[in-house]
Amino acid sequence: MRVDAVNHGVRDATVRRGRQLEFFSIGWNLLEAAVGIGAGLFAGSIALIGFGIDSLIETTSGAVLLWRLQEGVEGEKRERRALKLVGLSFLALAVYVACEALKALLTRETPEKSIVGIVLAALSLIVMPLLARAKRRVAAKLSSRAMRADSRQTDICAYLSVILLAGLGLNVLFGWWWADPIAALGMLPIILKEGIEGLRGETCADCQSDSR
Repeated sequence: MRVDAVNHGVRDATVRRGRQLEFFSIGWNLLEAAVGIGAGLFAGSIALIGFGIDSLIETTSGAVLLWRLQEGVEGEKRERRALKLVGLSFLALAVYVACEALKALLTRETPEKSIVGIVLAALSLIVMPLLARAKRRVAAKLSSRAMRADSRQTDICAYLSVILLAGLGLNVLFGWWWADPIAALGMLPIILKEGIEGLRGETCADCQSDSR
């Protein structure tokens, strides 16, 4: 009985840790969205705006996952619809980024240099790998496929940070105006992948497995 109680207590503590990580992830993504979109509009940076909108959509996806883990299997149908909307949002973002980036390249629109954007991308590049690693630790202890899937989403945010930092940095250091729209186009495969996975409901399958 004591062993069972100890194991149950350890699991409860791990679940609380997992939820804390999810809440932090949602809060950080909201911050990224606000700063990224605001600084992107100010500087005219397509890559930075796209990064901010992606963070906003990731916030919605993370909130759906957190709600799903707390609600249990009864919410599966509603979650599938929510994830499809998230997937469509990513695809709409991909269309926006592609159109705006191509337009910028054709018209030679020169974005302003954004130090704020560089700081944001650098901080994200530090925070996101640490957050993903912490999520994987919790996932291993709970044998949670949903948390593992979410850690991969966090890794994706880190990849986007690398692309964003490269685009903004090249513009600041060398005045290469085209680096920003090229960086935005470089984000497209990742954004499209997220959209397709959302439409397929792959995260939903992971959550369902955890709830059983």
